[in-house]
Amino acid sequence: MSSVSDEVLDAVAAGSYYAPHDILGPHQQQDGSWVIRARRPMAQTVTAVADDGVEIPLQHVRSGVWEGAAATRPNAYELVATYDGAPDFRVDDPYRHLPTLGDVDQYLIGEGRHEQLWDALGAHVRHYPGVSGVSFSVWAPHAQAVRVTGDFNSWDGASHAMRSLGSVGVWELFVPGLAAGTTYKYEILTPHGGWILKADPMAQWAEVPPATASVVTESAYEWADDEWMTARAQRSPADQPMSTYELHLGSWRPGLGYRDAADQLVDYLTEVGYTHVEFLPLAEHPFGGSWGYQVSGYYAPTSRFGTPDDLRYLIDRLHQAGFGVIMDWVPGHFPKDAFALARFDGEALYEHPDPRRGEHKDWGTLIFDYGRNEVRNFLVANALYWLEEFHVDGLRVDAVASMLYLDYSRKDGEWEPNIYGGRENLEAIRFLQEVTATAYKRYPGIAMIAEESTSYPGVTAPTDFGGLGFGFKWNMGWMNDSLVYMQRDPMYRSHHEGELSFSFVYAFSEHFILPISHDEVVHGKGSLFNRMPGDHWQKLANTRAFLAYMWGHPGKQLLFMGQDFGQLSEWSENRALDWWMLDQPPHRQLLEFVGALNRVYKEHAPLWSRDDDGNAFRRLGAPYWNTNVIAFSRVDHHGNTVVVVCNFSGEPIRDYPLDLPEAGEWVELLNSDAQQYGGSGVGNFGAVHADENGRATMVLPPLGVLWLGHSA
Repeated sequence: MSSVSDEVLDAVAAGSYYAPHDILGPHQQQDGSWVIRARRPMAQTVTAVADDGVEIPLQHVRSGVWEGAAATRPNAYELVATYDGAPDFRVDDPYRHLPTLGDVDQYLIGEGRHEQLWDALGAHVRHYPGVSGVSFSVWAPHAQAVRVTGDFNSWDGASHAMRSLGSVGVWELFVPGLAAGTTYKYEILTPHGGWILKADPMAQWAEVPPATASVVTESAYEWADDEWMTARAQRSPADQPMSTYELHLGSWRPGLGYRDAADQLVDYLTEVGYTHVEFLPLAEHPFGGSWGYQVSGYYAPTSRFGTPDDLRYLIDRLHQAGFGVIMDWVPGHFPKDAFALARFDGEALYEHPDPRRGEHKDWGTLIFDYGRNEVRNFLVANALYWLEEFHVDGLRVDAVASMLYLDYSRKDGEWEPNIYGGRENLEAIRFLQEVTATAYKRYPGIAMIAEESTSYPGVTAPTDFGGLGFGFKWNMGWMNDSLVYMQRDPMYRSHHEGELSFSFVYAFSEHFILPISHDEVVHGKGSLFNRMPGDHWQKLANTRAFLAYMWGHPGKQLLFMGQDFGQLSEWSENRALDWWMLDQPPHRQLLEFVGALNRVYKEHAPLWSRDDDGNAFRRLGAPYWNTNVIAFSRVDHHGNTVVVVCNFSGEPIRDYPLDLPEAGEWVELLNSDAQQYGGSGVGNFGAVHADENGRATMVLPPLGVLWLGHSA
């Protein structure tokens, strides 16, 4: 008769006991002898076969639980079960193995300070002397019991119940014999007594949607970007040229996987001269129409385009070709899909339990509980995961404004003030400060970028001074004002000069990126090209002028795919870009113009080396001379100067007087109206002369921008 109570044996048999390792596996009795227990329902016989060949027969005790006595503890053994009309089943006993998480891991998880959380939680292939398998561990503090279910046990988790590791809320099980490619989920017994089925929050790969199971993976990738990574650590992105191509991989050239896209993307970035590529979110997401912004698997690259190692290959190839890689990251909200994070263990866990703080009604999503140590740790470690395991050079953090304010998109009575009575989400602010500070500490040379649309102070100020610690902030004010201005008929632009010049007032208050992103070419807004006024030629001229103004303006640049060749149609994730337009000479010339922008930009440090320094910028000319003209100068650390002169009227302006920073010859580095780019060819025969007082008279092309560099 077993020393274990019938109640416990029944729970073990049902796979609902919180500590199955306390019952199953080898255990020493009070008299010093050993007993081995195993769960094998419907078996005819069960035998433990030790590694030295000794066989220990087990007897059925109750509800499919078997037990057998041994004189000494077997070092290692396998369980052999026979069945009527079925083959024998022989397997290493999962319940003879020690926990795969140590005390330090558990302590750091509880404190919310495990910076490599992905190494502790999730599914990992483990190789021990004499045995290999997969360790599973998951945080589910409200659960009564947790089981691993998958293709290896015919999706019946009762035979693979996990053990609770105590108050930290982590459950663990090592299953010998499993390998990479195993699909699995967790069955969780909620506090209310029902079982729910969940994907692994820490899974590093998943099935291709709409399937939702997690997949065990083991990387075999060998990086070849040491030169890039070493150089990156020695430089600051703020002091480097940064012209970013924003890309949605699924619609860039549909049908390409991570590996297939590598060479084609490198060729394109090289042709057009960008310095960086920014991918819309590549973490796993159930609905393709969300563009990746409703994440279900924060640690799993989407399997739509291949394996995690395939993504590593893509990033490695980009680095070897000299291109930085930024990834969109979404820590502000997550979807309510039942298989994922929502009410993960039957209770609010990852989301804030109060719907006034835990739900985005507009988006139909849930908001993380930033004040909970383990949740904050999950997100901080996730940022580090992409930087560490995939060598990404930066993260663009989505929807920061929604995280900063408790009343974001809420009416009176729908939000709760913070402890000081204010509207700021203090827990989210601390989280953002922690993730930026930790990322920069561990990975010098990377860029943490905030998509932040309000006037919140100090987004790019250091955390030591109370700032959020980002490296860059998207300049949404510049984007809105400049697009409103450009959409106006040139006849009326003279009355709205402030829509362009206002950005000069605050251009140096943060480290800015000027974004013309995917958000500006969807939802009925039309493409950048079709937001320009006039006929086809004028639209092209306006687009060239706008981009030349944008590239000359203080701040880094970001342009969404398709806008660099003047795509006519609005972007849709369901179809490819209109690449056929490059067969039309005017649109091929526009792409060549963007290539010239990038080339000249990179070659002239005044356009990028002191983006955040107001002393390196000077407005030129008096606006009342001609309010269609915006002119300014940029200077680098060595005194080299570039002048940008923009004429946003539809007519050329001849004999335009302008005081330049130095006397002598000023060469036209770039003319957006040059015939080679499809313009009318109005210009200054390649140069402008300034007298001893710096006074110059020049011709300004219609809907055109000149970049002038001083000839020493």
